[in-house]
Amino acid sequence: MKAKEIRELTDAEAQAKLRDLRQELFHLRLQQETARLERSSRIREVRRDIARIETILNERRRIAASR
Repeated sequence: MKAKEIRELTDAEAQAKLRDLRQELFHLRLQQETARLERSSRIREVRRDIARIETILNERRRIAASR
């Protein structure tokens, strides 16, 4: 997911996407531990998407707090 796409989301939608990605990461880690993970690179992608969403949400919070 690109940063531009995340910025187009509302805060509630971004929070929901963040929750979904964290759940997906949990399931990917379970699959990795049980040797059923097909694409190990997906873990890295999900972690980076989580970081992007958290960064943008923190930017929004800082902007709102400075007003």
